[in-house]
Amino acid sequence: MSAGDMTSPDPTSARAPAPEYTTDTTPSGGHRWWTLPVVSAAQLLVVLDGTIVNIALPSAQDALGMSDASRQWVITAYALAFGGLLLLGGRIAGALGYRRAFAIGLAGFAASSALGGAATEPEMLFAARALQGVFAALLAPAGLSLLTTTFTGARERGRAFGVFAAVGAAGSAVGLVAGGLLTEYAGWRWCLYINVPIALLAVAGTALVPRDRPVRGGARLDVPGAVLSVAGFAAVVYGFNEAEPLGWDSPRVVALLAGGVLLLAAFVAVELRVPDPLLPMRVLLHRARAGAFVAITLMFVSMFGFYLFVSYYTQTVLGYSPVEAGLTLIVNALAALAGSLLIAGKLHGRVSPSALILPGLGLAATGMLVLTRLTPHSTDILPVYLVPALVLTGLGLGLVLPPTAALATAGMHHHEIGAASAAYNASQQLGAALGTALLNTVAASASASYLAEHGHVTQVAASVHGYTAALTVAFGILVAAVCLVAPLRAKRNHT
Repeated sequence: MSAGDMTSPDPTSARAPAPEYTTDTTPSGGHRWWTLPVVSAAQLLVVLDGTIVNIALPSAQDALGMSDASRQWVITAYALAFGGLLLLGGRIAGALGYRRAFAIGLAGFAASSALGGAATEPEMLFAARALQGVFAALLAPAGLSLLTTTFTGARERGRAFGVFAAVGAAGSAVGLVAGGLLTEYAGWRWCLYINVPIALLAVAGTALVPRDRPVRGGARLDVPGAVLSVAGFAAVVYGFNEAEPLGWDSPRVVALLAGGVLLLAAFVAVELRVPDPLLPMRVLLHRARAGAFVAITLMFVSMFGFYLFVSYYTQTVLGYSPVEAGLTLIVNALAALAGSLLIAGKLHGRVSPSALILPGLGLAATGMLVLTRLTPHSTDILPVYLVPALVLTGLGLGLVLPPTAALATAGMHHHEIGAASAAYNASQQLGAALGTALLNTVAASASASYLAEHGHVTQVAASVHGYTAALTVAFGILVAAVCLVAPLRAKRNHT
């Protein structure tokens, strides 16, 4: 791969038709900056919802009488709908117009959140969570597309994507804190109700977002591609979720993952042949975007495992309350804010994307390595281990998110930006689902083996061994990410 690959324009751009997606007018600088807080609020909703409900789940289970076997559907219903429908959501967003799709997604997300908060039985809550995922699958690619089409200069795009990425990076940690506080002091239903005022404020704010026109030209919906992508992504995400309780060798898990991979392979084959594909293959085959997708997927695999084990460790070993454990993760959120706003956002357009992505992956890997040194007898845990690890991983995430988000849509024609945005969000969802399942399985297996081999050790010692084993795997994944992305070097970012 040659120098410049990570920022070169799309290789087919010279032959492609003129963009079909336009804004009505070129908005004034002050007016279009309203797009940033509105889209960031929506991004906060989507990311927050991935963790805030996890904290409320035990209380919701008791209140609604959910069985242990069925309670996972509060999480799984959202993940399946969101991950499975993202590519279709990106296409619909382009057809409706990104601003209109964004507003519809917000309004639907608010309504489904209110429905979930008012749930009187488990099935009602499961359905509401699935509806949240449906509207999030429209909302997420529409929001990223709005940022891409609104901010075109290198400096302003750096600022915009820096803020957008900072909200995304901090959202998971904020969700843990908010979930703990709301569950403890207001009740589990407010973990869903809280979405309603935020979403409605963002809907009102869309009036300040520059107007756009939907894609025209009579392109037909790629129905086979839509069916295959929805089925394939849903099968893979569900397989990852089932791997945690059932094990990776479970016939159901093997069937789901094998079936999902086959469906996605069939999806790729269809997309290469249809005239109006749901996901143009040049989105994935362009070296810059491929590097961005690899980096963000593997970063999410590692970071979601990291969040899981910091939360477990602080509560089960150190005795922190859920709120205290969440507040500990705020250190990570603040570091991510600093990395995305103060470093990546300011350097966008001045250095190559690889000059941000590679150090970011390296910093996150170093943070994981710090925690692998923990033992049951370690002292001064917070200042010596947790804070350095939280700062390093936060800075790493903050450095990786803005350039990968920008690269994912760089060089695309406007009518294809929705597909590229959806693919970027899908990469994050797959990484998060795989990371949670894979690293939790590694931790559980390592703990069980340690107990079997050392019968005299305590459960705490076995748990710590399991956590460090999983974090060692996360460290290896990030090192592999560096090796895969390193060849994609660039001279300068002109996106």
